[in-house]
Amino acid sequence: MHHIDFRVVETDQWFGDAIDISIDGTNMIDLVCEFELPMATAEGTPDIAGGYMGIAASSHLPPSQHFLGIHASSLREDAKTDILWCGDCGEPGCWPLLTRITVNDDCVIWSEFEQPHRTARSKKTPWVYDCFGPFEFDRTQYELSLVNAAKKS
Repeated sequence: MHHIDFRVVETDQWFGDAIDISIDGTNMIDLVCEFELPMATAEGTPDIAGGYMGIAASSHLPPSQHFLGIHASSLREDAKTDILWCGDCGEPGCWPLLTRITVNDDCVIWSEFEQPHRTARSKKTPWVYDCFGPFEFDRTQYELSLVNAAKKS
């Protein structure tokens, strides 16, 4: 299983503090950037690889169940969860990274990652995340990290 850490970091964004995520000690944005770089480079835009920031801590940490895949409202039909937002403007829909969050009795799984602006529905060549993840976390450790981050926000 993987180890996840959620922590709150200050930003100068309109939404305030953000949620910083690390998996096995590596920042999530760095992991995604490394994975996306070949796809972004192939389309001639290497600078957009990993172009993310953490999402708003004030509305997405407990008591919110966002990181358990439960949303207050969702316009998405596939029930994927945004875990990172646009690194330039901080807007949720501008350049989000999505994943399917599956919660079992003893684990939480992140799978089926997606950049919605680089899917088969977009005008650009699709970015395929089949080899990124899945990441499986111990549910107790996962939820404890979320609660601890919420206490510090």
